[in-house]
Amino acid sequence: MVLGLVALGSTASAAAAPCNAGLLAACASPVMTGSKPSAACCSNLRAQQGCFCQFAKNPIYGRYIQSPYTRQTVSTCGIALPHC
Repeated sequence: MVLGLVALGSTASAAAAPCNAGLLAACASPVMTGSKPSAACCSNLRAQQGCFCQFAKNPIYGRYIQSPYTRQTVSTCGIALPHC
């Protein structure tokens, strides 16, 4: 029963914040140039934080996650990059 509730909670959380790389468009400039991230960028990074490993494994988005400025942008927003 408890396991079922935990699984249900995980599903509800995942449904509340689906992975959407499009939300990270607000971070394009900081990730590409090292400029200061906007509040919208940081907010979207926080919302997509659980998706970072999925994005990193995607051939389209992985190069952006590996960008030298990505670590700087994420750090400026007060977020830690996970070890995938």
